Amino acid sequence: MEFLVITGMSGAGKTQASNILEDMGYYCIDNMPSAMIPYFAELYSQMPGRSANVAFIIDVRGESDFLPLLSELDVLKAKGYCCRTVFIDCENRILVNRYKETRRVHPLVTLKNISVSEALALERKLLEPVREKADYIIDTTNLTSHQLRDKLLAIQNTSRTRSLVVTCLSFGYKYGIPTEADLVFDVRCFPNPFYVPELKNLTGLEGEVKDYVFSAGQVREFMNKLFDMMDFLIPLYAEEGKSQLTVAIGCTGGKHRSVAIAEALAEHFRTGGLNPITVHRDIVKKFVGDK
Repeated sequence: MEFLVITGMSGAGKTQASNILEDMGYYCIDNMPSAMIPYFAELYSQMPGRSANVAFIIDVRGESDFLPLLSELDVLKAKGYCCRTVFIDCENRILVNRYKETRRVHPLVTLKNISVSEALALERKLLEPVREKADYIIDTTNLTSHQLRDKLLAIQNTSRTRSLVVTCLSFGYKYGIPTEADLVFDVRCFPNPFYVPELKNLTGLEGEVKDYVFSAGQVREFMNKLFDMMDFLIPLYAEEGKSQLTVAIGCTGGKHRSVAIAEALAEHFRTGGLNPITVHRDIVKKFVGDK
């Protein structure tokens, strides 16, 4: 059996993750007290016809202190169960907007009689120990529901093989460096399709832009060096026990060079036997004024 603990910031997407996991065949339990988890595992593992995968959705509604949760998970692991923790995170500004748009109330607002901003700060403090120990961190700030599903599928697959979940992320520097990035490569030094009128309103997903980007000799040389570096580093990260790796490729606007190069890197990983996730953070932003 595999036990997956889904926790993280309120409003970051735990309910959506739970729905996705149910579609993937997980038996999902919302806010079971952490002290009950080992007892449930023992009973459930003996039930005929049970699901092979169980997900516990745990947040500040049911936990005032997350250190006991970590202890109970250690108990499960000591008994030989496969148990992993996924922390769903999101930037505060997005969380505040989500609460405004949905008119929902953060659970700590009513419990502590504080503002949303204060509730988010307190929640982050309460969750800090479990975030530090999490096997996987998923930042939903710029993720679509489809991309969230891809990440959860990758976690399901790699938890069995104990291989890395690798994400190839393109972004635009004008919108900020992704906080979840482990490795960042700046490709703004290469020829920019933005200045070619017939390519300006296309993206790096389209053949014309790819042809333009990779027609430059320095880009081809860079790709060869990047592939060599990744082939060297990936086994080392896996050996060290890292569970996820995000390789971020940045250009100015995040629509042309970074997209094409991130796609090529993902294809290189697939050729090497990995199943990378590809995320183009800024590709849908308006073209007006972008470079």
